[in-house]
Amino acid sequence: MTAGAEMPARPARPTVRVGAPTERRNPLSVDLDLMSTRDVLTVINEADRRVPAAVAAVLDEIATTVDLAVAALRGGHRVHYFGAGTSGRLGVLDAAELAPTFNSPRHWFCAHLAGGPDAMWRAVEDAEDDDRGGAVEAASCVRAGDLVVGLAASGRTPYVLGALASAHAKGASTVLLCANPEAEAARSVDVFIGVDTGPEVVTGSTRMKAGTAQKLVLNTFSTAVMVRLGRVYSNLMIDMVATNAKLRGRMISILVEATGCSEELCRQALTEADGDLKTALVALVSGAEIDAARAALARSADQVRGALALLAS
Repeated sequence: MTAGAEMPARPARPTVRVGAPTERRNPLSVDLDLMSTRDVLTVINEADRRVPAAVAAVLDEIATTVDLAVAALRGGHRVHYFGAGTSGRLGVLDAAELAPTFNSPRHWFCAHLAGGPDAMWRAVEDAEDDDRGGAVEAASCVRAGDLVVGLAASGRTPYVLGALASAHAKGASTVLLCANPEAEAARSVDVFIGVDTGPEVVTGSTRMKAGTAQKLVLNTFSTAVMVRLGRVYSNLMIDMVATNAKLRGRMISILVEATGCSEELCRQALTEADGDLKTALVALVSGAEIDAARAALARSADQVRGALALLAS
Protein backbone atom coordinates (compact mmCIF):
# COMPACT_ATOMS: atom_id res chain seq x y z
CA MET A 1 0.00 0.00 0.00
CA THR A 2 1.46 3.37 -0.98
CA ALA A 3 2.14 6.10 1.57
CA GLY A 4 -0.91 8.16 2.33
CA ALA A 5 -3.31 5.56 0.92
CA GLU A 6 -6.38 4.92 3.04
CA MET A 7 -6.93 1.57 4.74
CA PRO A 8 -9.92 -0.30 3.30
CA ALA A 9 -12.99 0.05 5.47
CA ARG A 10 -13.86 -3.01 7.52
CA PRO A 11 -17.25 -4.43 6.51
CA ALA A 12 -20.00 -3.60 8.97
CA ARG A 13 -20.97 -6.56 11.12
CA PRO A 14 -24.60 -7.54 11.71
CA THR A 15 -26.18 -6.04 14.80
CA VAL A 16 -29.16 -7.50 16.62
CA ARG A 17 -31.06 -5.91 19.51
CA VAL A 18 -32.54 -8.73 21.55
CA GLY A 19 -35.85 -8.12 23.29
CA ALA A 20 -35.74 -11.13 25.61
CA PRO A 21 -36.47 -10.61 29.33
CA THR A 22 -32.81 -11.36 30.08
CA GLU A 23 -31.84 -8.15 28.23
CA ARG A 24 -34.16 -5.83 30.16
CA ARG A 25 -33.01 -3.65 33.06
CA ASN A 26 -33.73 -4.78 36.59
CA PRO A 27 -35.28 -1.87 38.55
CA LEU A 28 -33.96 -3.30 41.83
CA SER A 29 -30.32 -2.93 40.77
CA VAL A 30 -30.18 0.42 38.94
CA ASP A 31 -27.94 1.86 41.70
CA LEU A 32 -25.73 -1.22 41.86
CA ASP A 33 -22.48 0.68 41.30
CA LEU A 34 -23.30 3.05 44.18
CA MET A 35 -24.00 0.34 46.74
CA SER A 36 -21.77 -1.03 49.46
CA THR A 37 -20.26 -4.46 48.91
CA ARG A 38 -22.73 -5.99 51.35
CA ASP A 39 -25.69 -4.39 49.58
CA VAL A 40 -24.47 -5.59 46.18
CA LEU A 41 -24.33 -9.14 47.55
CA THR A 42 -27.80 -8.77 49.08
CA VAL A 43 -29.33 -7.65 45.79
CA ILE A 44 -27.73 -10.56 43.92
CA ASN A 45 -28.78 -13.06 46.59
CA GLU A 46 -32.37 -11.84 46.66
CA ALA A 47 -32.55 -12.05 42.87
CA ASP A 48 -31.16 -15.59 42.94
CA ARG A 49 -33.98 -16.69 45.24
CA ARG A 50 -36.35 -16.35 42.30
CA VAL A 51 -34.61 -19.08 40.32
CA PRO A 52 -35.77 -22.28 42.12
CA ALA A 53 -39.40 -21.13 41.95
CA ALA A 54 -39.02 -20.41 38.24
CA VAL A 55 -37.61 -23.91 37.70
CA ALA A 56 -40.45 -25.43 39.74
CA ALA A 57 -42.92 -23.88 37.29
CA VAL A 58 -41.52 -25.94 34.39
CA LEU A 59 -41.18 -29.35 36.09
CA ASP A 60 -43.83 -30.88 33.81
CA GLU A 61 -41.79 -29.92 30.75
CA ILE A 62 -38.60 -31.26 32.36
CA ALA A 63 -40.40 -34.53 33.17
CA THR A 64 -41.41 -34.91 29.52
CA THR A 65 -37.80 -34.32 28.50
CA VAL A 66 -36.57 -36.94 30.99
CA ASP A 67 -38.97 -39.52 29.54
CA LEU A 68 -37.80 -38.71 26.00
CA ALA A 69 -34.15 -39.11 27.07
CA VAL A 70 -34.78 -42.42 28.83
CA ALA A 71 -36.61 -43.79 25.78
CA ALA A 72 -33.79 -42.63 23.49
CA LEU A 73 -31.01 -44.14 25.61
CA ARG A 74 -32.86 -47.42 26.12
CA GLY A 75 -33.27 -47.57 22.37
CA GLY A 76 -29.53 -47.28 21.78
CA HIS A 77 -29.64 -43.58 20.87
CA ARG A 78 -27.99 -40.49 22.37
CA VAL A 79 -28.73 -37.19 24.07
CA HIS A 80 -27.11 -34.08 22.60
CA TYR A 81 -26.66 -30.61 24.11
CA PHE A 82 -26.15 -27.70 21.69
CA GLY A 83 -25.32 -24.31 23.19
CA ALA A 84 -23.23 -21.16 23.01
CA GLY A 85 -21.47 -19.08 25.66
CA THR A 86 -22.52 -19.73 29.25
CA SER A 87 -25.37 -22.00 28.14
CA GLY A 88 -23.08 -24.17 26.05
CA ARG A 89 -20.44 -24.37 28.77
CA LEU A 90 -23.06 -25.56 31.25
CA GLY A 91 -24.04 -28.29 28.78
CA VAL A 92 -20.42 -29.40 28.53
CA LEU A 93 -20.14 -29.44 32.34
CA ASP A 94 -23.29 -31.51 32.80
CA ALA A 95 -22.29 -34.07 30.18
CA ALA A 96 -18.75 -34.33 31.56
CA GLU A 97 -19.93 -35.07 35.11
CA LEU A 98 -22.25 -37.96 34.27
CA ALA A 99 -19.63 -40.60 33.49
CA PRO A 100 -17.66 -40.23 36.75
CA THR A 101 -20.81 -39.87 38.86
CA PHE A 102 -22.96 -42.61 37.34
CA ASN A 103 -20.47 -44.57 35.21
CA SER A 104 -22.69 -43.86 32.23
CA PRO A 105 -21.27 -44.67 28.80
CA ARG A 106 -19.47 -41.59 27.50
CA HIS A 107 -21.38 -41.65 24.23
CA TRP A 108 -24.76 -41.30 25.95
CA PHE A 109 -24.51 -37.51 26.41
CA CYS A 110 -22.75 -35.42 23.75
CA ALA A 111 -22.14 -31.70 24.30
CA HIS A 112 -21.63 -29.35 21.36
CA LEU A 113 -20.36 -25.82 21.97
CA ALA A 114 -20.46 -23.02 19.41
CA GLY A 115 -16.84 -22.20 18.57
CA GLY A 116 -15.55 -25.62 19.62
CA PRO A 117 -13.35 -26.50 22.62
CA ASP A 118 -11.61 -23.09 22.63
CA ALA A 119 -14.95 -21.50 23.49
CA MET A 120 -14.81 -23.10 26.95
CA TRP A 121 -12.13 -20.56 27.89
CA ARG A 122 -12.73 -17.54 25.68
CA ALA A 123 -15.41 -15.94 23.56
CA VAL A 124 -15.13 -17.12 19.95
CA GLU A 125 -16.14 -14.24 17.71
CA ASP A 126 -19.53 -14.61 15.98
CA ALA A 127 -19.67 -18.36 16.70
CA GLU A 128 -23.13 -18.20 18.23
CA ASP A 129 -24.46 -16.33 15.17
CA ASP A 130 -23.54 -19.20 12.84
CA ASP A 131 -26.83 -21.00 12.28
CA ARG A 132 -25.32 -22.96 9.40
CA GLY A 133 -22.48 -24.12 11.68
CA GLY A 134 -25.01 -25.49 14.16
CA ALA A 135 -26.98 -27.16 11.39
CA VAL A 136 -23.90 -28.77 9.86
CA GLU A 137 -22.64 -30.04 13.22
CA ALA A 138 -26.03 -31.56 14.07
CA ALA A 139 -26.32 -33.14 10.63
CA SER A 140 -22.93 -34.80 11.12
CA CYS A 141 -23.71 -36.56 14.39
CA VAL A 142 -27.43 -36.57 15.23
CA ARG A 143 -29.43 -39.61 14.21
CA ALA A 144 -33.12 -40.44 14.12
CA GLY A 145 -34.23 -41.44 17.61
CA ASP A 146 -31.75 -39.16 19.40
CA LEU A 147 -32.81 -36.37 21.75
CA VAL A 148 -31.38 -32.91 21.09
CA VAL A 149 -31.54 -30.22 23.78
CA GLY A 150 -30.82 -26.66 22.69
CA LEU A 151 -29.46 -24.32 25.38
CA ALA A 152 -29.92 -20.59 24.77
CA ALA A 153 -30.66 -18.00 27.45
CA SER A 154 -32.44 -15.69 25.00
CA GLY A 155 -34.14 -18.50 23.10
CA ARG A 156 -32.94 -17.09 19.77
CA THR A 157 -29.26 -18.07 19.41
CA PRO A 158 -28.78 -18.89 15.69
CA TYR A 159 -26.22 -21.67 16.26
CA VAL A 160 -28.66 -23.44 18.58
CA LEU A 161 -31.74 -22.94 16.41
CA GLY A 162 -29.82 -24.14 13.36
CA ALA A 163 -28.85 -27.31 15.22
CA LEU A 164 -32.42 -27.91 16.40
CA ALA A 165 -33.86 -27.49 12.90
CA SER A 166 -31.27 -29.88 11.45
CA ALA A 167 -31.89 -32.41 14.23
CA HIS A 168 -35.63 -32.27 13.63
CA ALA A 169 -35.07 -32.96 9.93
CA LYS A 170 -32.98 -36.02 10.89
CA GLY A 171 -35.85 -37.45 12.95
CA ALA A 172 -34.59 -36.55 16.43
CA SER A 173 -36.77 -35.22 19.25
CA THR A 174 -35.99 -31.59 20.06
CA VAL A 175 -36.09 -29.50 23.24
CA LEU A 176 -35.30 -25.83 23.77
CA LEU A 177 -34.22 -24.71 27.26
CA CYS A 178 -34.07 -20.94 27.70
CA ALA A 179 -34.84 -18.07 30.07
CA ASN A 180 -37.33 -16.45 27.72
CA PRO A 181 -40.90 -17.78 28.08
CA GLU A 182 -41.85 -15.65 25.06
CA ALA A 183 -39.31 -17.17 22.64
CA GLU A 184 -40.68 -17.57 19.12
CA ALA A 185 -38.76 -20.82 18.69
CA ALA A 186 -41.09 -22.48 21.22
CA ARG A 187 -43.38 -23.39 18.32
CA SER A 188 -40.66 -25.25 16.42
CA VAL A 189 -39.56 -27.82 19.03
CA ASP A 190 -41.18 -30.86 20.62
CA VAL A 191 -40.69 -29.58 24.17
CA PHE A 192 -40.18 -25.97 25.22
CA ILE A 193 -38.73 -25.18 28.67
CA GLY A 194 -38.96 -21.42 29.17
CA VAL A 195 -37.76 -20.56 32.67
CA ASP A 196 -39.00 -17.12 33.71
CA THR A 197 -35.99 -15.71 35.58
CA GLY A 198 -36.60 -12.11 34.50
CA PRO A 199 -34.03 -9.30 34.08
CA GLU A 200 -30.53 -9.87 35.40
CA VAL A 201 -28.98 -7.85 38.23
CA VAL A 202 -26.32 -6.80 35.72
CA THR A 203 -28.33 -6.18 32.56
CA GLY A 204 -27.80 -8.88 29.97
CA SER A 205 -25.36 -10.92 32.08
CA THR A 206 -27.01 -14.29 31.55
CA ARG A 207 -24.25 -16.08 33.44
CA MET A 208 -26.25 -15.02 36.51
CA LYS A 209 -29.92 -15.99 37.03
CA ALA A 210 -30.42 -17.45 33.57
CA GLY A 211 -27.25 -19.54 33.93
CA THR A 212 -28.21 -20.66 37.42
CA ALA A 213 -31.61 -21.75 36.13
CA GLN A 214 -30.05 -23.71 33.29
CA LYS A 215 -27.65 -25.40 35.72
CA LEU A 216 -30.56 -26.38 37.98
CA VAL A 217 -32.62 -27.70 35.07
CA LEU A 218 -29.70 -29.69 33.64
CA ASN A 219 -28.84 -31.14 37.07
CA THR A 220 -32.48 -32.08 37.62
CA PHE A 221 -32.90 -33.50 34.12
CA SER A 222 -29.76 -35.63 33.88
CA THR A 223 -29.99 -36.90 37.48
CA ALA A 224 -33.58 -37.99 36.92
CA VAL A 225 -32.52 -39.76 33.71
CA MET A 226 -29.85 -41.68 35.62
CA VAL A 227 -32.37 -42.61 38.34
CA ARG A 228 -34.88 -43.85 35.76
CA LEU A 229 -32.15 -45.93 34.10
CA GLY A 230 -31.38 -47.73 37.37
CA ARG A 231 -28.06 -46.08 38.13
CA VAL A 232 -29.28 -45.13 41.61
CA TYR A 233 -30.48 -47.56 44.28
CA SER A 234 -32.61 -45.85 46.94
CA ASN A 235 -30.75 -42.52 46.94
CA LEU A 236 -27.29 -44.06 46.63
CA MET A 237 -24.84 -43.83 43.71
CA ILE A 238 -24.28 -47.45 42.78
CA ASP A 239 -22.61 -46.97 39.41
CA MET A 240 -19.93 -44.51 40.49
CA VAL A 241 -16.33 -44.77 39.31
CA ALA A 242 -13.92 -45.02 42.26
CA THR A 243 -10.92 -43.07 40.94
CA ASN A 244 -9.47 -41.89 44.27
CA ALA A 245 -9.24 -42.80 47.96
CA LYS A 246 -12.33 -40.76 48.91
CA LEU A 247 -14.50 -42.48 46.31
CA ARG A 248 -13.18 -45.94 47.23
CA GLY A 249 -14.20 -45.17 50.80
CA ARG A 250 -17.59 -43.98 49.56
CA MET A 251 -18.18 -47.37 47.93
CA ILE A 252 -17.77 -49.06 51.30
CA SER A 253 -20.06 -46.49 52.94
CA ILE A 254 -22.71 -47.10 50.26
CA LEU A 255 -22.60 -50.84 50.85
CA VAL A 256 -22.88 -50.40 54.61
CA GLU A 257 -25.83 -47.98 54.21
CA ALA A 258 -27.64 -50.11 51.64
CA THR A 259 -27.21 -53.51 53.29
CA GLY A 260 -26.80 -52.89 57.02
CA CYS A 261 -23.79 -55.23 56.95
CA SER A 262 -20.53 -54.58 58.74
CA GLU A 263 -17.74 -52.68 57.06
CA GLU A 264 -15.60 -55.81 57.12
CA LEU A 265 -18.23 -57.90 55.35
CA CYS A 266 -18.79 -55.15 52.77
CA ARG A 267 -15.07 -54.91 52.03
CA GLN A 268 -14.92 -58.67 51.60
CA ALA A 269 -17.91 -58.71 49.21
CA LEU A 270 -16.48 -55.86 47.17
CA THR A 271 -13.16 -57.67 46.86
CA GLU A 272 -14.85 -60.90 45.79
CA ALA A 273 -16.86 -58.91 43.22
CA ASP A 274 -13.61 -57.49 41.76
CA GLY A 275 -14.60 -54.00 42.84
CA ASP A 276 -18.04 -54.11 41.20
CA LEU A 277 -20.29 -52.24 43.63
CA LYS A 278 -23.59 -53.41 42.13
CA THR A 279 -22.60 -57.08 42.20
CA ALA A 280 -21.46 -56.81 45.82
CA LEU A 281 -24.68 -55.00 46.73
CA VAL A 282 -26.94 -57.59 45.13
CA ALA A 283 -25.02 -60.41 46.76
CA LEU A 284 -25.18 -58.87 50.23
CA VAL A 285 -28.87 -57.89 50.05
CA SER A 286 -30.03 -61.19 48.56
CA GLY A 287 -27.62 -63.50 50.34
CA ALA A 288 -26.64 -65.01 46.98
CA GLU A 289 -23.15 -65.95 45.90
CA ILE A 290 -21.18 -63.41 43.89
CA ASP A 291 -21.50 -65.39 40.64
CA ALA A 292 -25.27 -65.68 41.08
CA ALA A 293 -25.55 -61.94 41.78
CA ARG A 294 -23.51 -61.15 38.67
CA ALA A 295 -25.68 -63.44 36.54
CA ALA A 296 -28.89 -61.90 37.89
CA LEU A 297 -27.64 -58.42 37.01
CA ALA A 298 -26.82 -59.58 33.48
CA ARG A 299 -30.34 -61.02 33.08
CA SER A 300 -31.98 -57.81 34.36
CA ALA A 301 -30.12 -55.30 32.16
CA ASP A 302 -27.82 -54.42 35.08
CA GLN A 303 -30.73 -53.21 37.24
CA VAL A 304 -30.28 -53.84 40.97
CA ARG A 305 -33.96 -54.09 41.84
CA GLY A 306 -34.58 -56.35 38.86
CA ALA A 307 -31.72 -58.62 39.89
CA LEU A 308 -32.97 -58.76 43.46
CA ALA A 309 -36.46 -59.69 42.20
CA LEU A 310 -34.99 -62.50 40.10
CA LEU A 311 -33.03 -63.88 43.05
CA ALA A 312 -36.05 -63.61 45.36
CA SER A 313 -38.15 -65.69 42.98
